Amino acid sequence: MSSKQEQVIAEGMTLGVIGAGVMGQTLIRGLVASGLIGRERMWAGDKNASTCELASAALQIPVEVDFQSRVSTADLILICVKPPDVPAALAALRNAGLRRETLLISIVAGVATDRLESVLGSENPVVRAMPNTACIVNEGMTVICRGRYAEKQDLERARHIFEAVGKCLAVDEVHFNAITALSGSGPAYQFLIMEALADAGVRVGLPRQLALTLVAQTALGAARMVLTTGRHPASLRDDVTTPAGCTIGGLLMLEDGRIRSVLARAVEEAAKIAGHLGMAPTKVSESAAAQRSGH
Repeated sequence: MSSKQEQVIAEGMTLGVIGAGVMGQTLIRGLVASGLIGRERMWAGDKNASTCELASAALQIPVEVDFQSRVSTADLILICVKPPDVPAALAALRNAGLRRETLLISIVAGVATDRLESVLGSENPVVRAMPNTACIVNEGMTVICRGRYAEKQDLERARHIFEAVGKCLAVDEVHFNAITALSGSGPAYQFLIMEALADAGVRVGLPRQLALTLVAQTALGAARMVLTTGRHPASLRDDVTTPAGCTIGGLLMLEDGRIRSVLARAVEEAAKIAGHLGMAPTKVSESAAAQRSGH
């Protein structure tokens, strides 16, 4: 076992994933593919029995509705449920004998660390993360921050998890809604743009698969140039834009269509929605709060 593996998960312990949907499965696949954690030390839980059956077959790890017996052996648990399911998921962990030292990493959009800690009702270390689906091809973009009871080493453990499936940065939690809108939802924006460009290629006579291949590789190459050169996108764009050439003609048409403001408004709208995802109280959370206060 590598030193990095030892930092992420203690000997004899396991990593659990609550929520075996798209992102839960994406992270499991990425972690297994990276070699950071073996399948024999991973398990998952989901409220949907059919999801459990399909995910278990696909991932080759135990995925169960009744996962509670595994909780006490978990060294680290990823929370990958939808925002309304957070109170029930945390209550299930608490009632299953969650150990005080178990690190919880939440990728739930819009749910802040203080709310996670309040609903959980314990002093477990909590790290909040916002990855995106590119984790499945080890090109994910994830940001992380720590809650009140988490230490620097907990943040480092989370960073190792997400660096196994892409790039990871520690940021202030105040930025999370904006980041959720920009990079969390970002792959969807890119897919839409690529689809539109491929359609444009078909419009000017290209076979569809060829157009898709050209667009996808061009997007990948452009992104790599920004990341590796450190140059501003506008500077790189100028390299392509020769006087009286075809590129400037295409760019002016995009500007005429107000592409900048449309993209900015899309991110702004998504950020507003992200800010409200975790705010609505639920009966489960209210009941848990009442139990803790003795009422």
